[in-house]
Amino acid sequence: MCLQTKKMTKKKKSKISKTLKNDILDIFRRSPKKRYHAGQIKKKLKYKTSIDAVESRLEKLIQDGKLRKLSNEKYKLELKSRNLAKNIVEGRVDMTQRGSAYIVCEGMETDIHVAPRNTRSALHGDRVRVEYEENPKRLKPEGRIIEILERASENFIGTIQVHKDFAFVVPDSHRMHSDIYIPLKQIKEAKNGEKVVVKITDWKDKGGKGNAAPVGKITQVLGEPGSSDIEMKSILIQNGFELDFPGSVMRESEALSTEITGDEIAKRRDFREITTFTIDPDTAKDFDDALSIQYLENGNCEVGVHIADVAHYVKANGALDKEAYKRSTSVYLVDRVLPMLPEKLSNELCSLRPHEDKLTFSAVFTFDKNDQITARWFGRTIIHSDHRFTYEDAQAVLESGEGKFAAELKKLNQLAKKLRKQKFKKGAINFETPEVKFKLDEEARPVDVYVKVRKDAHMLIEDFMLLANREVATLFAKNDKGAPIPFVYRIHDQPDTEKVHEFAQYAMQMGYKMTIDTPRQIAAAYNKLMAEAENNDGLKLLVPLAIRTMAKAVYTTENIGHYGLAFDNYTHFTSPIRRYSDVLVHRLLAKNLKSPFRTDAEELELKCKHISGQERKAMDAERASIKYKQAEYLKDQVGQTFDGVISGIIERGMFVELKDNQCEGLVRFDTVREPIFLENRFTARGRYTNTAYRMGGHVTVKITNVDMEKREIDMMLIEEE
Repeated sequence: MCLQTKKMTKKKKSKISKTLKNDILDIFRRSPKKRYHAGQIKKKLKYKTSIDAVESRLEKLIQDGKLRKLSNEKYKLELKSRNLAKNIVEGRVDMTQRGSAYIVCEGMETDIHVAPRNTRSALHGDRVRVEYEENPKRLKPEGRIIEILERASENFIGTIQVHKDFAFVVPDSHRMHSDIYIPLKQIKEAKNGEKVVVKITDWKDKGGKGNAAPVGKITQVLGEPGSSDIEMKSILIQNGFELDFPGSVMRESEALSTEITGDEIAKRRDFREITTFTIDPDTAKDFDDALSIQYLENGNCEVGVHIADVAHYVKANGALDKEAYKRSTSVYLVDRVLPMLPEKLSNELCSLRPHEDKLTFSAVFTFDKNDQITARWFGRTIIHSDHRFTYEDAQAVLESGEGKFAAELKKLNQLAKKLRKQKFKKGAINFETPEVKFKLDEEARPVDVYVKVRKDAHMLIEDFMLLANREVATLFAKNDKGAPIPFVYRIHDQPDTEKVHEFAQYAMQMGYKMTIDTPRQIAAAYNKLMAEAENNDGLKLLVPLAIRTMAKAVYTTENIGHYGLAFDNYTHFTSPIRRYSDVLVHRLLAKNLKSPFRTDAEELELKCKHISGQERKAMDAERASIKYKQAEYLKDQVGQTFDGVISGIIERGMFVELKDNQCEGLVRFDTVREPIFLENRFTARGRYTNTAYRMGGHVTVKITNVDMEKREIDMMLIEEE
């Protein structure tokens, strides 16, 4: 190579290097609050480059003082000290019981503390704008709320106190620190001491200081406090969900036609003559997915994943659509479902009931004789389900090899097992945590609590839903016809390495060693832990702690893949009756089947954030209902003894999880016959007998008290003489 050519090559490389460096910096500047690891940056670049090149430029930007590397292997934009004096950001309010608040802001390492005098009229969960100052002498920035952007809820549940000239409601939530004033003409026949639902209509400013007292009206009288029904409604309302649909939504729902016209059928691929069935829980009424199977002339097998075509009925920006977006999800409590859509849609029009023609949106896959996927098709269809299986029915057929559609179920199970094997081979994590189920009487009181056992029938459905979700996302992610198409991805970030190492040290102290140097090793270590925990009660207690080291899966337009599933691309396409994310995905897929369609990316990202937030609220409500029903079940078991496992140790006692039903209570150390001292975080020991109480240790306990209001269970250790 001549000298001139060498100089030109060196100059070209230098130019590429500078461009890459600037492009990386631009990514951070466009989202100054976000943090990225090198792999995410590589995916965001609009051209191919190596991970080594990205990491090299990231190090240069650190040297230049432009970026900062965090302990979890992520990078963030370095803010100059002159910009730290006053900052204004947006975030969600996490209200404390004492009246102060922490503002949780995306992209910030720490929350912003707001003293009670500076919370304005903000309530728990509200989205606010906050002004804050960095103070090196304090652990967290100090701020004040300057604007409330979005209320988490306008409805609250509480106890009404009626006086001669006015009334007020004392909210149940410990995070609501102000009683709600109710004019007498707005109490709706509520009697003193009854539980009511109140809607805040106004805020009365207290002397112009920025804080305000709420004024409201009673929208629903629930009755005397203490019943399970009222407690379940309270859980929903406290998490920001309304119990009833507005009149405009119900009217739009009832006006929907049940007729499927010939013109509509002509637009769709017809699967009505192909063997099709659903597999769902015994109590399900909204069947939003079905599977079809047929053999082609060349011997290949075609499997259709058919999903209720909710978007056909729920038109964008209508009353139904706005309410579905507001709710974003159905909420599944122990004894009821609060649906995202009215019953006419969820249980009738869109439910894939047997022996009825139904409109669907489908992902169809062709498998060759080696069970490899050779073709994919996506589009709108019409189906006719031949049979409705419960999981138990389908499992019985799989185990016996006899019954309706036995050969079809056997083939689908074979394909599902291969899909599952491929997933774990690529590094998916098998986080199968035990699911608590309740047997209820006619009045919804729990008469039994047990742990659900997942079998092939459950996993068969799950694997085909995962396949459809993955392939729909891949269709968008691999678009090569121009600029990226804005889409709703379901992402799961890599775990925080600091949290993983802390967990590994914890496990080591319990005698369990893990190799966690790379994300792939972390996945392998966690899978090994899951497998060994099945026969080791001590290790079972590590599983929820391992899960807490994981990032939370969310919806976003920024695709970084799904770490837990080991998928490069993933979305939610298969449950539009109960998830609004899937409705959005159906609409985007329909518009992109023939030619590229690009919606507004910023608007779509805002919707993703809202849906993710509603999902978290629904999960909180579900957990609260389980905790309440567990307490309600053990209320009738006071005085009974159970075998359990020590699940946690604190200064005043040890938590014990009952083996058969996973109910958890506290054995206070002052109820044990001898003084107890903490040896470390995992072991307590008797001062006189030297008896050791270790995490994972087996004990027998007696239920001594159940506080339904606090949902707390007290236990006493049954000690050997």
